[in-house]
This record gives sequence, structure tokens and C-alpha cells, in this order.
Amino acid sequence: MQTLQKLKAASLLVLALFISSRLAIAQDQLPESIYDQHEVWNPIFYTYNGNEYRSATGAPGPQYWQNRADYVIHATLDTTTHRITGEVLITYRNNSLDALPFLWLQLDQNIYRKDSRGEATSPVTGGRFANKSFTQGDEIQSVEIIQDGKTEKADYLVNDTRMQIRLQTPLKAQGGTLQIRIKYAFQVPEYGTDRMGRLLTKNGWIYEIAQWYPRMEVYDDVLGWNTMPYLGAGEFYLEYGNFDYYVTAPANMIVVGSGELQNPTQVLTPTEIARLNKARNSDATVMIHDSTDVTNPHFRPMKGNLTWHFKMFNARDVSWAASKAFMWDAARINLPNGKKALAQSVYPVESAGSDAWSRSTEFVKGCIELYSKEWYPYTYPVATNVAGIVNGMEYPGIVFCSYRARGRGLWGVTNHEFGHNWFPMIVGSNERKFPWMDEGFNTFINDIDTKVFNHGEFYRKSDEWQQAKYMFGENAEPIMTLPDVVQANYLGVAAYSKPALGLHILRKYILGKDRFDYAFRTYIRRWAFKHPTPWDFFRTMENAGGEDLSWFFREWFFTTWKLDQAVQGVKYVDDDTTKGALITIANLQKMALPVIMAIQLTDGSTDTVNLPAEIWQRGGEWTFKYDCNKRIASITIDPEHDFPDINPDNNVWRMKEEKPVPPGVSATEIIQKYIQAIGGVDKLNNVKDLSINSVASFGDQDIHFITKYKKPNDYLMEVTAPTLDKPAVHILVKDDSVSVEQMGNAVPLSDDRKKMVQQEAVMFPVLQYLQDDYQKSLAPQMEYLDSTWTYVVTITTPDHREIKNYYSANSGLLLKSVTTTQGPMGSVSDETITIDYRPVDGILFPFTIVSNNLGQEIKMQVKDIRINSGLTDADFK
Repeated sequence: MQTLQKLKAASLLVLALFISSRLAIAQDQLPESIYDQHEVWNPIFYTYNGNEYRSATGAPGPQYWQNRADYVIHATLDTTTHRITGEVLITYRNNSLDALPFLWLQLDQNIYRKDSRGEATSPVTGGRFANKSFTQGDEIQSVEIIQDGKTEKADYLVNDTRMQIRLQTPLKAQGGTLQIRIKYAFQVPEYGTDRMGRLLTKNGWIYEIAQWYPRMEVYDDVLGWNTMPYLGAGEFYLEYGNFDYYVTAPANMIVVGSGELQNPTQVLTPTEIARLNKARNSDATVMIHDSTDVTNPHFRPMKGNLTWHFKMFNARDVSWAASKAFMWDAARINLPNGKKALAQSVYPVESAGSDAWSRSTEFVKGCIELYSKEWYPYTYPVATNVAGIVNGMEYPGIVFCSYRARGRGLWGVTNHEFGHNWFPMIVGSNERKFPWMDEGFNTFINDIDTKVFNHGEFYRKSDEWQQAKYMFGENAEPIMTLPDVVQANYLGVAAYSKPALGLHILRKYILGKDRFDYAFRTYIRRWAFKHPTPWDFFRTMENAGGEDLSWFFREWFFTTWKLDQAVQGVKYVDDDTTKGALITIANLQKMALPVIMAIQLTDGSTDTVNLPAEIWQRGGEWTFKYDCNKRIASITIDPEHDFPDINPDNNVWRMKEEKPVPPGVSATEIIQKYIQAIGGVDKLNNVKDLSINSVASFGDQDIHFITKYKKPNDYLMEVTAPTLDKPAVHILVKDDSVSVEQMGNAVPLSDDRKKMVQQEAVMFPVLQYLQDDYQKSLAPQMEYLDSTWTYVVTITTPDHREIKNYYSANSGLLLKSVTTTQGPMGSVSDETITIDYRPVDGILFPFTIVSNNLGQEIKMQVKDIRINSGLTDADFK
């Protein structure tokens, strides 16, 4: 499932950090150097030896077993009452060595009851998994046991989202079988913890139905019954089996579901069948049910109700969706060994478009073909993408994605949710305890897929230096944490981005691509349609990869240790550059990783040095000899920014190259030169109003910034995203009035914070720098920045903010600015890079602005600037 979406929540959290950091003072201090090689390289890691069920090599043992559950389900959707009534027949086979006197089932709909444990543990402020309305949950009408040829009423107990059935006769071990028949009903919630629900479109409701039948809990060799309640964040752990299910719905609806439709001639028109057959043989998307068909009552002339029959084999779950508002298109999926499957998408007219859901089937086909080629063949006959109220949720052979998703965001969520068909649909890990084994592994393969899809159309390399302070912030939690224990604003790191980054580091820098890919494919192949534990994964990667990785698994998955690699210094052997250099590096925090260094000599030649993590077995400092016959100009640790180093400033060492400021140059002169370079005082003063539209990318979606100024003191800044129904941030300044809203909710501001907002609401703040109450100083030495010399001018504002500006000695333009604000809890710094200056009505503006605040980088591309366009008070609301 996609949390903190890869956008959505992760992107918006980064955005919230950026905005809120401007409204409050945060303390940002690094811990002391505390590296201890004995902690990292502790020889005791595994807590148990291999046994007959789970081998020490990470493979299933010779006596490995797991139980099985097959389902026959009949369900009817009543669109008048939004209610489902159903009956499920479960055939349960006990392959364990234990006779079972009782059984446990999951009743997930009970989370929507007002008295549910999930509701009781939801914050009063709400959240993604909080209820927005309530139902009666699973309304159980009857439960019967069919055992040894007898049918009898079950002795059962319902506790929150679980049902215990107490058997009169224990279910025999090693092959004992019984059947459970349950009749039930439930109300479909409009918002179902972002995993199911219904959406009203202009052409009717879209129903996304999941957790819709009582399901068996897993009984395994690790814990016996896995009975953790469903609280919202923790997903699912399910047995494998076959599904034979029937959905009855109004005849004007299109129904799609996990598996393959068994009775197309009974539920589809001849035209739809012909189009569908064409799609099965087409690499291009074929429309099955277009926008005109949606609104044409004669296109599907059937009356009353229709029953759609689906079958799904060797799966752990099934889900479905239904609507009369669905457009429907499809195309062929080409799988290894000449096999084929069908990619299809259903979506409302509102979601159609060449940059939106009209590309969905292309995305479905593309990602599944890539995953099948790279890791393991797709195992289901159909892959369906459904547009609806759910932002992103995965089920075998079918996924639910936001109807608002577009472009890169739609690719991201589609790619992510279908990646889940490998983790956990094929490799059936315990999501409720170990979300990183599906979300993290999936995020990892998503990254690889995105780099390849359509020649990297949506690929953007992540800068891990920028992510480090968030990933290892003061509220960081270990990956090995229950999802319901991880705090909501950190789940995207602990379950998604950090485990994915760990696999990237293993693949690129520790095992190498060949060994990693072989080991990772071995893990998938070994545990396909089985239940691995984290230890099975760790052992497989070590054994198949041929490397002791316990040190890495310990620090990366079980701790919140930080990484801080540094260049300490350079000396030359006997002070002779021709004899080579002695380079000293340091490991200042607890985490150890390999060291990758880019070295540049004074003649311009470059080299890369790779040192294994084992150098840190000797302690926190390491000196090595580098053969060269010229002076070293610079050394950069991790030049590709692939490691989450919390202090990248000390990653770079440069040979000192000083250039004094020419005599007679003053700070005031540098500021005046900048003003003249961008257009001059008169042109700046003649601007009465100014509008700037910018776009920044977060995860898989674009965030839009609209900034407006109007003299004398009007200012508006609004941040929106395609997947949001209201602005993420809205800041308004009118004279002395200041208001800030986040997601439509007012943010209380102190007087000091209001002043901070007002100070940022100035159209051209550089004009204020020349005033007497602004202190200005010029550093005696020029600094070399991005191949050009710069003057460094420090401006201290009347409210004691310190602004350090770097002005190009050649062009006079501002290239970088670092603002530091002091407060009672410490200080916060905001670094801004301004490049790509372009003229607008005779004034130069930077069209690329890169802001780094609290370790989070936001790169904004200006799309449009308008000067004196006639903004009125109506534009500032």
C-alpha cells in the first residue's frame, strides 16, 4: 500500500516540514562522535539455529508446512442502501503437526464500528486510518461447521476484528480438513481507512470492495495463531488458497475483480466481448467501454441484476469494484516464456485524459512486464487498476488508486500498488508485524522499474544527503517496529524509504548488482506463496550473496543509528607530492558503511576510491595511502549522494585556495551591484503587483506554489496538489493581518511568528538591505562557488535574523543565500540556491530555486511570472 505517497503522505509530510519550519524555531543539533566498532561488528546476531521447518540457509526446511484456505463466496451489492450481503464457504486444511481445538478468523469490517479497538486507538485529530463514519461492522447471521460429514452450528466468539470458533472435535493434524459456512452482511463505508470505500461521481457511485468476507487467520510454525487485531496501519497476513466467488449487482454496472471472469457472455454485451478479445491481442490500449457508452442507457440493455463469476487460483485474498460510471480499457501483457495476461483499467469520465487515467493501462502493462522480467513472472491472468476514493491500496490482481492521480503521480501509485503483487501477494510475509518486508521491498523494486519505464520518463534520482536529517531525525524509529507502533508521520520512512534505501546500498555498494540480484531472486523463488520471516530473508541474502551481512542488518533494520563520514585531512609522504598522499577519513556516528571517494588532482584528472565497510573494524578513523604525483585539489565522500549522511558538509575536502576581496569593495557596493544587475532601483520600485507560479516535485506528484504580492502590504502564498481537495497551505497577509491555514485548518500564530511571515511577504527584500537599520558586512575572503568566485555579504536584520548572501563577482547576481534565525529553542537555517535567471519586463528573476530547510530539499521551477497585471483585493482572500 502506498502511504506518505510517494506522494501523497510522504511528499506532503516533507512539504509540511518545510512550511512549518518557517513558522517555528526548531533545534537541530548533531550528537557527539560515538562510533564503537564492537557494537557494529558484534558476532551474535541470529537468535535461533536452522531447523527442519526453516533452514539455516534461509530456505524452507524439509518439513516446512503451511495451512490452506479455499473460499467459495456469494455476495450481493444493494446500491440503494450501500449494503453487501454474503455467504462464504471456507475449506480449511490443517497441514501443521498440531491438532487444532479452535480456529481464528478475521472480521475486518468491525474496524468501522464505533466501539472498535481501531477507533479507540485513533487520534482525535483523525488521520489516514481513522474512521470518518461508522457502521455496524460484520453483521454475522449464522456460522456453521461441516466436519466429518456433519453440519452443526458453531460455538463462536467475536472479539473486535477477530472471531474464534471452538470446535467440538479438534481438527486433525497433517491434513485434517473441515468447512466453515458463514452468512453475513455489512454497510459499505464511504471512507474505509483508505483501503476500501465508495465515491460519488457525476455518473454514479464507484464501489471499491475489500476486506469483504470473513478470512482465516494464519497458523504458522513461528507463533501458532497470528491474532493481532486490525487497527488500521497494520495490513494483512493471510493463507493461500483458491477463490471461486460471485458478485451480484445492478445490470447497468461494470464489475471487475481479482482473477478471471468466468461468465462474460452472461454479463457483457457482444460489443464489449469483441473489444475485450481485441485487447487481449493488442499491445496498444483498446477501449472497451468509453465515455459515450457510460451515458448511453441502451449500450448495456440488460435489466435487473447480473451475477459476475470470478475465479482466482493460489492467492491470499480477492477484491472487486463495481460502478455504472466506469470507463474501461485494456491491453495485452507479455510475460516470460510466451505467456500472456490482461492489463485493464476502470475509471470515471472525470479521471480520463492523456496525462491521467487514459494512460493507466499503459502503466499497468509496463510495470508488470518489467517486474516479471527482472524478478519473477506475474502469476495472475488479469491486472486491474481501479480509480476511486482509495488513494492507493493493493490486492491480488487488482489495485485501487486515487481518481485524482495524474502523470507522474499516477505512474508512481500504479507502479507501487502493482509491485505489491510480488510483495506480499507472491512472497507472503506478515504485513501486520513487518510492513517493511512488503512496503520496503516493493519501494525498492519500484525505483528500479521507474528508472527503466519508457526510458526513465518519470525517474528522478533521490538525493539521500537531503533525506538524512528526516530519516534520522530525533523522532526516528527502527525499521523493525510494528506498523501500529510507528508514529504516523514516520511510517513512510520506517516501512518504505529506509528499507528500500538499504537494499539499494546492498545492491550497489556491498554485494554488487550480480550477487544481490541472484540472492534477491533466490529469496523470491524460495518463498513464493509461502510465509517468510525477516530471518529467512537475512539468511538467504547472506548465503546466496556469499557475504556476512549481520553487521548491516543489525544497524540498518534494528537501530536508529546515524551515518556521518568525514574527510579529516590530507598529508603527503615526506611532504613530497610525487610520493603519494596519506588521506585520513573518520566515522563519527554509530553506523558503518563502505566509503566511496571522488578524488580530483590539480591537473583536473579524477579518480574514484572504494573502501569496504570493514575498514571501520579498526576503529573510527582510517588513514590510507593514495598513489599520486600531483597535489589533490578535492576529495568528496559519496559523490553521488547515495548514503544518508547527516552532516555532508564534512564529506568534502578542498585544497585551500584563497582570494582576498579587492581593496575598496564594500558590502553596500555589492548589494547595489546586485540591484543594478537584476534591473535597477527604479524598475523594482515601479512594480505594483507581482504573481509567481512555481512547481516543485515531491515523491510522485507535483506541488504547485502560487505567490502574489500587491503594494503596499498584500501577500498570498498557496500550495496545492492534484490529489488534494483543498490547499495544503494558505498564507495571507493584508496590512497587519496574518493568517495561515494547513489543509483548511487555521494555524495559531504568536506575534513573533506573525512578524516572520510579514517579513517574508516583501516583494523585493533587497531594497531594505540598504536601510541604516540593516547591518551589512563583507567577508575578507572571496569564496569559490560552482566554478565562480563570490562575495560573501552578511546582512543582520532589525529582528536579528542573519542572512549570508553569495553574490557572483562577475555578474553581480545572487547565487546562494543562507538565513539563520535564532529562537529560545535554538536556531533554524534555510539555504536557498537561485539560478537560471531570466528577464521578465526588464527585471531578472531566478527560474530555478532550490531551498534546503532542516535537511529537506525543495526544487522549484518557476513556470510563470506576471508584473503589474492588475491584481485587486479580490485576489487576496
